[in-house]
Amino acid sequence: MDLFSRSWTALRTAVAELPDEDFAKPSGCSGWLVRDLACHLVIDAQDVLITLVTPADTEPTRDAVTYWEVTGTPPTGDDPLDALTVRLAAAYGEPWMLKFHLDDVGSAAGRAAVLADPGAWVGTKDIVLTAGDYLSAYVIEWTLHHLDLIAYLPEVAGPPAEGLARSREMLEKIAGAAFPESFSDKDALLVGTGRRAPTEAERAELGDLAAKLPFVLG
Repeated sequence: MDLFSRSWTALRTAVAELPDEDFAKPSGCSGWLVRDLACHLVIDAQDVLITLVTPADTEPTRDAVTYWEVTGTPPTGDDPLDALTVRLAAAYGEPWMLKFHLDDVGSAAGRAAVLADPGAWVGTKDIVLTAGDYLSAYVIEWTLHHLDLIAYLPEVAGPPAEGLARSREMLEKIAGAAFPESFSDKDALLVGTGRRAPTEAERAELGDLAAKLPFVLG
């Protein structure tokens, strides 16, 4: 849960410190500008708040790794919900409004995470898991979206090293295989989730794992 807080705080701080002009630049999410990604983070924060106050009375059916639905098809930005996010982001008008809402809802989500009982059962998306596992799953969400945020903003600080390492660990469990040691945590996540294609040298190092890529989490 501490890693959830550190990863989430780092991501929100990065967004809060962006100059206005950066909101109109592309992000690492296909079809989304930085402002669209920031709007998605508002929705993510709302999901965290809703889930943490949605108790379940049946035993957990998923954990931090199996929480994710995995496909092999990267998003194109054409999904109706993705398109809705773009329209919502545009409706904010000025970047400061989007920053304010993310800080407001995001801070509340952060506080709720700190106050949550990690052993409590919570329900979301027709599944049940402990609050601790749910928040652990979101470490990879924050880390990947932090990488999306800085994809075209190299001067912006990236996600915490411990968040990268934990996210790689979870992705390797999802993949059922380890990425080569020569891959940095960042490269393992970018290549593993289809955010960039592996180079020929990387593909050779990946071996049989290359044929299973990407692991798209949703």
